[in-house]
Amino acid sequence: MGILTDEMQRVVREQRLGFHATVCADGSPNLSPKGTTDVWDDDHLWFAEICSPQTVANIEQGSSVEVNVVDQFARTGYRFKGPAVVHRPGSAEYAEGTRRLRAGGSRLVERVRAIVVVEVRRAAPVVSPAYDDGTLTEDDVRAIHRARFAALDAARHAPPA
Repeated sequence: MGILTDEMQRVVREQRLGFHATVCADGSPNLSPKGTTDVWDDDHLWFAEICSPQTVANIEQGSSVEVNVVDQFARTGYRFKGPAVVHRPGSAEYAEGTRRLRAGGSRLVERVRAIVVVEVRRAAPVVSPAYDDGTLTEDDVRAIHRARFAALDAARHAPPA
């Protein structure tokens, strides 16, 4: 078994949105959401580079990556850290990544410029402070955030007054 537990893999596969942090050449942070975040194998995550030139440039200059994947309703998830490799068209990894995207029904495959594979060397849970005092269960936290998102959605789609 690799570093990615079954539970970590479940969360990544369900959520698909990972926030990938790298460091720019000038030392400033770069944080970029990736909607193609997925599990490559028991030790690696990956994403399709569609519109992330700064993230790719940072990785190619040696930046490590931290990926955070969080269930927005439960307010729990994981952070993953390690080096990454950019795989361009013509490589076996690029072919495998685009194959996986097609198999998953992606409509963005033709826009993929690279497949980025992150070697996970460290993984840790991310847990909201809402759980700290033991008074809220995951069901409670989910209910709070379902209601919040439903209200936001209703307000956004309400007919103009």
